[in-house]
Amino acid sequence: MAGLSFASLRAGRKYYLINYGDRYEFELETVLSNEDFRVKDLHTLERYTIGDLLKFGKGKDFEIRELRE
Repeated sequence: MAGLSFASLRAGRKYYLINYGDRYEFELETVLSNEDFRVKDLHTLERYTIGDLLKFGKGKDFEIRELRE
């Protein structure tokens, strides 16, 4: 796993996640458990959980990084 670990993610910060060639940019709103978070997509403003993005597994390209503004 490249990038940040789930333990280092913080509410109120913006991140991007790459998995299976797809890139998601989101703001982390709430920590639900050790590896699940409620997030808000920065482009569509849709709310979902990280678990929804990872329900089909983690690809070889899986990476989480903080967005720099």
